[in-house]
Amino acid sequence: MQILHVCSEMYPLLKTGGLADICYALPQEQIKNGHSVRVLLPGFPAIINGLANKQLISQINTEFIQTPIKIWQAQLANSDLIVYVIESPELYNRSGNPYVNSSNLEYSDNYLRFALLGYVAYKIADRLDSNWFPQLVHAHDWHAGLAAAYIKAQNLATKTIFTIHNLAYQGIFAAAIYPLLHLPSQFFAVDGCEYYGKVSFLKAGLYFSDSITTVSKNYAQEIQTAEQGCGLNGLLQAKADHLYGILNGIDEQQWNPSTDKLITYKYSVNRLSLKKKNKSLLQQQLNLTCQENKVLFVLISRLTEQKGIHLILNCVSEILKRNGQLVVLGTGDSQFENKFKQLASQFSDSIHVTLSFDEQYAHNLIAAGDVILVPSRFEPCGLTQLYGLKYGTLPLVRKIGGLADTVVDCSLENLDDMVATGFVFEKFNDHDFTQAIKRSFTLYKDEIMWRQVQRTAMKRDFSWHNSVGEYLSLYQKLISSKV
Repeated sequence: MQILHVCSEMYPLLKTGGLADICYALPQEQIKNGHSVRVLLPGFPAIINGLANKQLISQINTEFIQTPIKIWQAQLANSDLIVYVIESPELYNRSGNPYVNSSNLEYSDNYLRFALLGYVAYKIADRLDSNWFPQLVHAHDWHAGLAAAYIKAQNLATKTIFTIHNLAYQGIFAAAIYPLLHLPSQFFAVDGCEYYGKVSFLKAGLYFSDSITTVSKNYAQEIQTAEQGCGLNGLLQAKADHLYGILNGIDEQQWNPSTDKLITYKYSVNRLSLKKKNKSLLQQQLNLTCQENKVLFVLISRLTEQKGIHLILNCVSEILKRNGQLVVLGTGDSQFENKFKQLASQFSDSIHVTLSFDEQYAHNLIAAGDVILVPSRFEPCGLTQLYGLKYGTLPLVRKIGGLADTVVDCSLENLDDMVATGFVFEKFNDHDFTQAIKRSFTLYKDEIMWRQVQRTAMKRDFSWHNSVGEYLSLYQKLISSKV
């Protein structure tokens, strides 16, 4: 099959979150399965500069901006993956975050920047590249939401899939911009991309795509409810026969404690004692009290309400009271950042906070930690808990979305059956979260049982193998369909 993925970022060229990891790993695995796969990306500086030996495919005029755009092709370093990139300095050549300005406000022309992404996906489907064209276009999140709309508007035979990585981010713009998208007027309707009088790029992806996927089976059910549907549950219910939950995987070449080049002491299921050395080293480096018996909690996250950050702040006293430690890596809401900074200053021997993101440091935290915190209000899939499982850093999660699909609670019966892999709480409140923290401390005191749970977690298979098979089966079904 010939498959084109359309997304706004991809590791290692540009990464602001888990989307970049997925949009790198999934195409790679599909190539391993013998398929011809390419990725279309907007020409943000990091992406343009990260690709060597680019070849010009086409230069075209569009109705979006006055200056011509260039479509380049390049092979990703150390990979068989071919990347298309849209060069449009007027829209993409901006320093810093690709989505927001220095004041953390969305760029006012984001509708043009990402409409162009969807439009070029259609052009590639319409054989812009004379040497290659896709049988199927797979668009990811709202940034690529218009790809299916442009393909549908031109009645192309190309099949389309839209993946929801997070329904809460929808790409909503004022109705006044709709004429600037150059889509048929009838597409701006309830049966189309109109959303409460505005334009929703995400809704366009949902409505016009041939199939919809999301990143866990549990989340596929949750988004059909009023509570988790973000105003789109009715449409998703209507599309239920074409909605599939396919769990994300992890790239085991990038995330594997026995081969990870970013950590100091490599370890495995049979060499778990070396994990403790990573913990001791981190404690020394961060000037935390160096004691092995202190439970080390790590948080690698956007610092937002959705991620349950206020639960952690409200309950951090429980960690301190029980002689635990907390290391934080992430950025987000200023109120949460400031509170973490205050805690780190007040309890410098037990709490360390880094308000940024660093890939190598993230690997080291996961390798060193005992417990990784993911207490989200909602979580479509989550990758952090999967990394924790792979590294024997037991996840403490809420029973929601992909977290519920991937972590098995350390209840007495699950411990007895040797299937437990972490700590799961149900209600999104301080009490239930605190109880889960207490249970983690209790289990840590039993070294034999803790090791058993670590080994069970590390043996779980969250590679892309099974998920890729599900995607390819769906692709084949669509391509074979006459509708």
